[in-house]
Amino acid sequence: MEEVKKKLQQELDSLEEELHFKLPKEIQLAREFGDLRENAEYKAAMERQSIVQARIAQVRQRLSEVQSIDLTKIPTDSVAYGSKVVLYDLDTEEKVTYRLVTSEESDPENGLISTVSPIGQALMGKEEGAEIKVKTPKGFRNFEIYRLTTIHDLGEK
Repeated sequence: MEEVKKKLQQELDSLEEELHFKLPKEIQLAREFGDLRENAEYKAAMERQSIVQARIAQVRQRLSEVQSIDLTKIPTDSVAYGSKVVLYDLDTEEKVTYRLVTSEESDPENGLISTVSPIGQALMGKEEGAEIKVKTPKGFRNFEIYRLTTIHDLGEK
């Protein structure tokens, strides 16, 4: 969780620097080119300023959400953020292991799936032994939660 907060704070710091230092210089330089109605540099700098402001708002909101996660309120007996789950694919009879993480930490190829991904959402709140059906681009897949290890069992805070 600390890594996510650090990553978001770094992005926020970088965006703030761009908004308050880099873009004002670009806008001033573009103004020196004359007529603002036909000034592509000025329009581009103003558009970038608007994009940066919107992204700053998004990052601040996400940082606030992440900071408000209370790990003590995460369930100890069902799938939630930080859980490691071993799923048994009922169709292929294979096992796959996932860890549920925030969207910023997501790395599906390495078994880290977001709690807001389709499979993450299907797993949230379920207990060991539960069967779930997940819609994927290749159609529906059926799994059983073979083993569940919560963030509490993993000893991470």
